Amino acid sequence: MPSGGGRPAPAEYRIEDLAHHSGATVRTIRAYQDRGLLPRPERRGRSNVYGDTHLARLRQIADLLDRGYTLASIKELLEAWDAGRGLGGVLGLVAEVDGPWTDEKADRISRGDLDATFGGKPDEDAIREAIELGVLERVPDRDDEFLVPSPQELAVAAELYEAGVPLTAISGHLRELRVQVEHIASRFLEFTTEHVFARYLEHRPPTDADAAEAATMVRRLRPLAQQTVDAELARAMRLFATRHLQHHLSADPPPVRDEEPRPVALPAGTIRSVQRLVGAENVSAFIAAAAEREVQTRTLDALAANPLSEG
Repeated sequence: MPSGGGRPAPAEYRIEDLAHHSGATVRTIRAYQDRGLLPRPERRGRSNVYGDTHLARLRQIADLLDRGYTLASIKELLEAWDAGRGLGGVLGLVAEVDGPWTDEKADRISRGDLDATFGGKPDEDAIREAIELGVLERVPDRDDEFLVPSPQELAVAAELYEAGVPLTAISGHLRELRVQVEHIASRFLEFTTEHVFARYLEHRPPTDADAAEAATMVRRLRPLAQQTVDAELARAMRLFATRHLQHHLSADPPPVRDEEPRPVALPAGTIRSVQRLVGAENVSAFIAAAAEREVQTRTLDALAANPLSEG
């Protein structure tokens, strides 16, 4: 009903109505109140009355939870905002960082097409491995279809398989590659935070204006990591592909390959440090990748110090 001034009266909700409009349960709303995340309702007689501010706050909390924030960190942010800091800039920064970092769109593939792509026979172990790696995701209530978050990644796996690479080797390679790429991403974030974002994020939480500026910088710098990796990968592939070709065209017989894993004694402290960094299940892959990267670095240094003669 319009008020006397011609404006509609503020919306009012019972707790059941608030739960219906927000998607939260009555129990959750009361828990948020007890934790100080949600303002207390207005008391009218024997009833509690909620308004649009409560609905907006519940939606903000749900959005931040979806983005991975804990209730403790959400409370800290909300308390700072309630003390006078704006909300729009910080939410804009959260949305910019949490948004997609690629233009690629997810797709779906039927179980039949998947089996046909990879040998024509069902392979439950390969399916479980792909789901564990996130290459495939199950579709609720569908056993004959999968979600493909990155069709490009699945297409690469299909091409490698068609070329003769076993599925177990493809998944193992992806695990190793992921460790190294995550290290690159972490270093790029540390680098940009130190030299770019530190001035915007020095307050905890940042002011609304600083958060808005940081969101603009994220938008500008978003493509740089991939562009840098693309350029460096192209340079490294040219270098190593040339070396491999020279090796295989050589008249000398190739060395005998020894693929059997060998145990290596490492200090317990080193193992614990790696476990804290990447988790117990990734210790072997991380140490292998780190050792391989060191070998490649020393190879590059040796090549740079002894360039091939032009003649």
